[in-house]
Amino acid sequence: MKAKHLKLALVASLLGAVSAPALAVDNLEKLTKDDNQWVAQRKDYANTGYSGLSQINKSNIKNLKAAWSFATGVNRGHEGAPLVVGDIMYIATAFPNNVYALDLSNGEKIKWSYFPKQDPSVQSLLCCDNVTRGLGYGDNKIFLQQNDGILVALDAKTGNKVWETKVVDVKQGATTTNAPHVFKDKVITGCSGGEYGVRCYITAYNIKDGSLAWRAYSTGSDADVLIGKDFNKEVPVHSALSVYEDVNGGNKEGGSFKPVPADKLKFPETDLGLKTWLKPQASKNGWEQGGGATWGWYSYDSALNLLYYSTGNPSVWNPDVRPGDNKWSMTIFARDLDTGLAKWGYQLTPHDEWDYDAVNETILWDADGKKLATHFDRNGFGYTLNRETGKVLVAEKIHPFVNWASSIDLKTGVPVKDPKFSTHQDVNSKNVCPASLGVKDQQPAAYSPKSKLFYVPLNHVCMDYEPVEVKYVAGQPWVGATLSMFPGPDGVMGGFMAWDGLKGKQVWYNKEKFSVWSGALVTGSDLVFYGTLERWFKAVDGKTGKELWKFRVGSGVIGNAITYTHKGKQYVGVLSGIGGWAGVAMNLGLTNENDGLGAAGGYKELKEWNAAPGGGALNVFSL
Repeated sequence: MKAKHLKLALVASLLGAVSAPALAVDNLEKLTKDDNQWVAQRKDYANTGYSGLSQINKSNIKNLKAAWSFATGVNRGHEGAPLVVGDIMYIATAFPNNVYALDLSNGEKIKWSYFPKQDPSVQSLLCCDNVTRGLGYGDNKIFLQQNDGILVALDAKTGNKVWETKVVDVKQGATTTNAPHVFKDKVITGCSGGEYGVRCYITAYNIKDGSLAWRAYSTGSDADVLIGKDFNKEVPVHSALSVYEDVNGGNKEGGSFKPVPADKLKFPETDLGLKTWLKPQASKNGWEQGGGATWGWYSYDSALNLLYYSTGNPSVWNPDVRPGDNKWSMTIFARDLDTGLAKWGYQLTPHDEWDYDAVNETILWDADGKKLATHFDRNGFGYTLNRETGKVLVAEKIHPFVNWASSIDLKTGVPVKDPKFSTHQDVNSKNVCPASLGVKDQQPAAYSPKSKLFYVPLNHVCMDYEPVEVKYVAGQPWVGATLSMFPGPDGVMGGFMAWDGLKGKQVWYNKEKFSVWSGALVTGSDLVFYGTLERWFKAVDGKTGKELWKFRVGSGVIGNAITYTHKGKQYVGVLSGIGGWAGVAMNLGLTNENDGLGAAGGYKELKEWNAAPGGGALNVFSL
C-alpha cells in the first residue's frame, strides 16, 4: 500500500474509533468560540457573556437602530436569551414554553415551532413568575426544560421530538425554570422548589437518548450528594462540621452565631448533608425537605472536566427550626462531568437566615497564571476562587450597604455575621441589606478578557424580615417568613457596575431607578449592553460606564442580551417582557405590600412604566 493510501486508511481507522458524541462535543466547543453565532445561553462554557464582535463600536453606536422584532404571543416574564446556530434563531417563551425557530435567511420566517402540552396548574407552583431561562443546543438538538419538569430534545432542523424525560415531580411542588446546559456528551438540568420543601438536585442526561447519567442531591448522605473521596482535599476546612458556635441550641433571639475560631474547627467530616441539619422539620429530617434548588446557570472547564454550579436556600425560610450549617445548600460545587463526583464544594452562607440563594452563575477566567472562578452572590459578596481547588482568594462586599455580615474570613470562608441583622421566629428584623432577592439575583454578569473586568447588574434593595411558624404540606407553599422590601440607602433600587475580580473592588458604578434584572453582554469594542425594568435597552462604555445609547422597548427587560452576525452584519438582540421576582406581583395584580414575597410593595411603581402582564417580544438592532 502506498504511503498516501496508508495514511488515509490510518486516519479513517482513528475516526472510526472516535464516537459520534465525542465528535459532536468537539464541534460544540468550537461553535461556542465562533462570535458569528450564539449557541449557548451565556455564549461559551465559561459563562462570560462576551463576544469579540466589534462592527458596532463606540464611534458608531449612535447609529444603532431597530432592525426587526418578533412578538412571542405569550405574556409574563421572558428571561434567558435566544440561541443563534448558523442561519437559525431559536426562541423559548414564558409558560407554556413555546419554541420558535426563525430562518434569518428568509426574512425571519418561522421555520418550525413546538408547543408543549402542559397542565396549566403548574403555573401556580412557579414562585417567581412563569419564566424559563432559555434553551440548550448540542448534537444537532434543541433542548427545552419545560416548567412541568419534562426535559425535551428536539431535532434542530425539523423541531420533531427526539426524546423526553421527567426530571422532577410537580406533585411535590417541584418545577423547572432553568435553561438546559450542554457540555460534552451530557445535558445538565436542575430543579426549582425551595419554597415548597423540595429536596433538590442536579441531573446529567446522556445527549443521545436522554438516559440518566448521574444525579447529585444538594442535601443528604455523601452517597446521595456524590461526594468524591478526595472532596475538598486542597481546602479541607470547607468540610467543617459546624462553622458557628451555639449550633445545638439554634439561633437565639437578639443574637447570631459566632464563627468558630479556625484552630477549633472540626474537619474534614463526612455526611455533612445529614449532620448539619440538627432538628427535624414537619414529619421528616430537615435535610429531606432541605431545598438547595439548582435553577441557575452552569459552567464547564473542558480541560479540567469540571462542571460548576451552585445551590439555593435551605427550606424553610424560618432559620430557627433548622439549626446547623444546613449543608449543602448555598454551595458552589465543582463536579467531574463524567461521573458527577464532587471535587470541591464551598458553602457561601452557612445557616442561611435571609433566603440568599447561591444559584447565581460562576464565571471562569484566567489571570496571573491561575485558573479562577468569580461568583457574585445574592448575599452581597463578590467571590473569586481557585477553580481547581475551591480556595477562596477574594471575598468583598459588592456594595457598602451590605450589613448582615461585616466580612468573609478568607482562612475559613466563613461570613462574620452582624447579630443586629440576624433573623428569628416571630421577630421582625428591620433594615436588613440586601433584601432576599440579593445584591444580584439570577441576572447574569459578563466578563471581558479584553478589559479584564466583570460587568454586573445589581439590586439595591433592603428589607424587614420576620420568620414565622408554618406547617409543611406536600405540594403547597412552605415559606415560613414574611418580608417587605424597599430601596436601599442610595435611594434607588438598582445599579450596574464594573468589577475588578482580583482586587474585589468596583471600577465604576451607575445607579438605576429599579433593579437591573437583565443579563449583561460585553463585546470586543468595549460596549456593554443591558436592559431595565422601565423598558430601556442600553449600551454603556465598558471602561467608564458612560451611557452611549438607549432605546425604549415595549416592556421591561429581564432577558439577557446577545450579539451575532448574519451576512457580514452585526446584530444585537434582547427579549423583553417584564416579570421574574421583581415583576411577578405586577403581572398578577397583587397589591398587598407583602405579596409576591415582598415584590408588590417594593416594586409598586413598575405599573407606571409597564402594561401588565408584560408582553413577550424579541428586539433586534443593527447599524
